[in-house]
Amino acid sequence: MIIGATSGIGRALAQLLVSEGYTVGITGRREELLLELAATDPDQYRFRSFDVTDTANVTIHLEELVLAMGGLDTVVISAGGGDVNRSLDFEVEHRMIALNVEAFTCLADWAFNYFKRQGHGQLAAITSVAGIRGSRQAPAYSATKAYQITYLEGLRQKARKERTGIVITDICPGFVDTPAAKSPARFWVAPVPKAATQIYQGLRKQRHIIYVTRRWRMVAWLYRWLPNWLHERM
Repeated sequence: MIIGATSGIGRALAQLLVSEGYTVGITGRREELLLELAATDPDQYRFRSFDVTDTANVTIHLEELVLAMGGLDTVVISAGGGDVNRSLDFEVEHRMIALNVEAFTCLADWAFNYFKRQGHGQLAAITSVAGIRGSRQAPAYSATKAYQITYLEGLRQKARKERTGIVITDICPGFVDTPAAKSPARFWVAPVPKAATQIYQGLRKQRHIIYVTRRWRMVAWLYRWLPNWLHERM
């Protein structure tokens, strides 16, 4: 199941999984885009259109989609977003919090509990290298991605301690060539198909963390240990 598959990485990953023979459940707000994608292989796609920020009804949609799929082994949370917000417009910050914290938590909790009852499964979510440190250009984006990284870490510890059989995977991209990549300064920008391929390979190997592309592992390490005085001057 790819939650957030109407465009970008989520859509490309869904297409790759179908090409590998998987039955794939896809979700998104824009039903016309889901219909367009599902029409390319009706036998292997199942879909439900809904807004993940409507947390009161998310579980109903997800359960219906699982029934349509006939089971569930892997969930990838690709629904997320961010904006540069130099003026600190609270409405912009609030939208990111609603999507990247509230909706994310609802989705992750549902998937974890589903797999716990089942006795196995893999929960993955697309976070960001931006979540490693704070950002003056997009404070809420970096903070909400930090939340996701830490939440997944907590679920991984919980899964191991409770012997649930659940694999927790943090998909941590640098820059990928999608409309969501809004930073004015970008480097090592990965094409979407390359990002999807590396994510697929990492999921199959049940990695705990998948850096996209792989060279971002080095950047993440350097960024994490960058001295505070230097970070504050960036």
